[in-house]
Amino acid sequence: MAEVIKMPKMSDTMTEGVIASWLVKVGDKVSSGDVLAEVETDKATMELESYNDGVLLYIGPKKGEAVPIDAVIAIIGKEGEDISGLLNEAGGSAQPAETAKAEAPKEEKKEEAKPAAAKAEAPAAKTSVDTSNIKASVIRMPKMSDTMTEGVLVSWLKKVGDKVKSGDVLAEVETDKATMELESYEDGTLLYTGVNAGDSVAIDAIIAIIGEEGADYKALLEGGASDNKGTADKQERQENAQTDEGIEAGVDAVTSDKVESTTVPAQGSETEGTTAEGGRIKASPLAKKMAQEKGINLAQVKGTGEGGRIVQRDIENFKPGAAPAQQAAPAAKPTAAPVATTPGIPADSYEDVNVSQMRKVIARRLSESKFSAPHFYLTMEIDMDKAMEARASINEVSPVKVSFNDLVIKAAAAALRQHPAVNSSWLGDKIRYNKQINIGVAVAVEEGLLVPVVRNADYKSLSTIAAEVKDLGGKAKNKKLQPSDWEGNTFTISNLGMFGIEEFTAIINSPDACIMAVGAIKQTPVVKNGNIQIGNVMKVTLSCDHRVVDGAVGSAFLQTFKNLLENPVRILV
Repeated sequence: MAEVIKMPKMSDTMTEGVIASWLVKVGDKVSSGDVLAEVETDKATMELESYNDGVLLYIGPKKGEAVPIDAVIAIIGKEGEDISGLLNEAGGSAQPAETAKAEAPKEEKKEEAKPAAAKAEAPAAKTSVDTSNIKASVIRMPKMSDTMTEGVLVSWLKKVGDKVKSGDVLAEVETDKATMELESYEDGTLLYTGVNAGDSVAIDAIIAIIGEEGADYKALLEGGASDNKGTADKQERQENAQTDEGIEAGVDAVTSDKVESTTVPAQGSETEGTTAEGGRIKASPLAKKMAQEKGINLAQVKGTGEGGRIVQRDIENFKPGAAPAQQAAPAAKPTAAPVATTPGIPADSYEDVNVSQMRKVIARRLSESKFSAPHFYLTMEIDMDKAMEARASINEVSPVKVSFNDLVIKAAAAALRQHPAVNSSWLGDKIRYNKQINIGVAVAVEEGLLVPVVRNADYKSLSTIAAEVKDLGGKAKNKKLQPSDWEGNTFTISNLGMFGIEEFTAIINSPDACIMAVGAIKQTPVVKNGNIQIGNVMKVTLSCDHRVVDGAVGSAFLQTFKNLLENPVRILV
């Protein structure tokens, strides 16, 4: 009996997968354990294995198509077996090519006897058949992080007419977490680019088409109702956004106002000069990496690549002090505004700046956390005298400089091991008690806040934690973090002590149950053994989700955390 193969859920945040490539074709014999296809999830490209022996009778989605979880993607059975019943049960309108062709004439005959209103529906069904013969594939905006809803196309690295191969970088895309490279999974010619540099693009929206030179790609855009999720879907999201509750609806309504472009951008419209719209510097990934390693400011480098793009040779040939004069020209554009009567007063009363992808997601997630999770706060003072002595002693032998924040991370991890209820998450109808202690460390970047994760922090030494935090912080500031670097946190620490902030409260970083805000170490009069003397005191505030953590539980955790920092030798055991 034939068996249906459905799109599996390959990660905890996966809602759909993209068929990166089929490794078998209809008619092939397959065995249990054979790899059928490569599937691109929101976290990685993974192999889809067969759990059945038989012949591959049906393939639904094509290479490059996005498929929801549990949707039918293939059928395996005996050679010649009738699978029409399985397709009907699955509710899929998709059929094998042979079946679709056989039924096409019948549809045309029925159409003659239909009233005019019924005939109006025929073109949609006809279009899905017509586009199957077009030797071209649609490239959609992929989901590059678990919180991503749209991406900004920073720059195109290929132009219409270029030959591309699988693995070539087509464009750079700015997500809410980092600027990442969009690779091609196809060999062919870039036939169409649907968005301009700087445009926001919704997940799964069409951004390009790659195929054989001369292929009729316009049919995919104009008639491919099953493939094209463009303006119509955009308008539907706008209508839904007006009725949905919460911040998510508001964000969707705003982002949906930007209608996706379905026209090819003018040649050279964005590739003129050395910077893209908004002051972005255009450089290849290799050039950026080399510039970072050599400490070269890319704004001082003149690009000799296509459209003024900075490439490897420009970095190799760069000489400090030779900044091109035209680089400074854009900043000194003359304005037609009248001269202010008082020197120094701005001519304009305000400036509107588009919200970045990172800031949009920060706004949405923190609003959801603040308005859905009942926060309460616990503040405690900690005597840091012994911690300061211990840090000085540790740094005499540590291969990496250990900071006070590293001590805080290690002490928090040790305290969480003793209080597992704090290392938990609210899941609506259940509470998840996490076995691993993965501490998110809030890092301020230019456009907002990122939270890379130190995994299994309770099992790591102070020097290991220090090295890892330094590496993650550098990646965050350079937008080099990967999904594996920011996923899976179970507890978060936000430290503003280095800015002189003595005390503050933080909003819980969902799905964590708690976040700890750490203030500066301050010299203050304290009473010890009945005498007043100068002590070094640090205040911490624990924000708790009252659905998960009660006051007594949070207080017990803070008491353990305080004891560990005031006697730091205990965290080294």
